[in-house]
Amino acid sequence: MAEKNTSMVAKVVGMGVTLGAAWLAHKLVDTAWEKARGHKPPSPDSTDEDVNFSEVVAAAVISSALVALSRVLATRGTAKLVAR
Repeated sequence: MAEKNTSMVAKVVGMGVTLGAAWLAHKLVDTAWEKARGHKPPSPDSTDEDVNFSEVVAAAVISSALVALSRVLATRGTAKLVAR
């Protein structure tokens, strides 16, 4: 029974850490993009005519890659912590 509770706690903590890591990754992309390009990254659902499609694609690729990487690191880190 205790092992099942530990597993459930690990999943909840892992989800929280993963969400936090994804949020941080988005903030890092926003900050880096703004410093490099002088404006915030374009929103994928933007309908503005002056938004360059290549910028939307680049922002989506960078953002997705960092969020995926942060999820992997958060999940593995939480698993290692719980395994102790």
